Amino acid sequence: MADQPHSTELPNAPGAYDPADGSKRRFPTKGEPIIHQVNWVGLKTLYMKEVRRFFKVQTQTIWAPAITTMLFLVIFSVALGRGGREVLGVNFATFVAPGLIVMGMMQNAFANSSFSFLAGKVQGTIIDFLMPPLTEGELMVAMIGAAVTRAVLVGLALVAAMLLWPGVDLSVAHPWAVVWFGLAGSVFLALLGLLSSIWAEKFDHNAAVTNFVIAPLSLLSGTFYVIDNLAPAFQTISRANPFFYIISGFRFGFLGQSDIGDTNMAVLHSAIGVGLLDAAMAVLVFLVLRSGWKLKG
Repeated sequence: MADQPHSTELPNAPGAYDPADGSKRRFPTKGEPIIHQVNWVGLKTLYMKEVRRFFKVQTQTIWAPAITTMLFLVIFSVALGRGGREVLGVNFATFVAPGLIVMGMMQNAFANSSFSFLAGKVQGTIIDFLMPPLTEGELMVAMIGAAVTRAVLVGLALVAAMLLWPGVDLSVAHPWAVVWFGLAGSVFLALLGLLSSIWAEKFDHNAAVTNFVIAPLSLLSGTFYVIDNLAPAFQTISRANPFFYIISGFRFGFLGQSDIGDTNMAVLHSAIGVGLLDAAMAVLVFLVLRSGWKLKG
């Protein structure tokens, strides 16, 4: 109407009147949360960003690791599997295949989660991770989820390749163990990779963790042998290695046997232990992220 005052205020501007009750609108005060529940849109966006990042170079991130791990099977089968050698009642190729699959999954979960933060710190784009309205938990879940996705894809590629190798039998005896130890091992290494990327200041630091921590723990975890063949002192050392329980538990899922213990209950206890280790690691990474150590300021 022409006789009504004309207002140039935007309806959502600070100080504008709310047409519902006539009160003035206000923006939330600094630090007051706007999203009161899980930011599913932001979480999904970051997850898809990370998945697309490694999937664009899938030749390097999925197929190359699968081929490299496959070479271990070829080399060790030819070198140690001659003469019909059997381990845990199966031929050597069938024995070593599950360990190589989960080892490849874990190493690639670490590689994926340890790259993004570190690349952001080196390139000066870390703000792209810290500025969006994501809590530390949401940020961690998205990064870990993407790393586990890559691990699963590498594992599937390895299974497909090993099925073509003569003498390998990948029949599944306990599906729950395959799923649990595969995912739990990938989550553990993804968390370790995220923690490593927070600590590292250059790619050399991250490479040092890979070469002097991840690789030795993987190769000395019973992937290519049963620890019963070791001296008692080395058996004790092996049982202190969390990778041993992950790899042996994953192998148990295929073969129905493992060197963790003589009973299935021992494997179940190992599954619970790995789950508790993942939970403790997740709490540690969350607290480090919330503190902003080496990320803010």
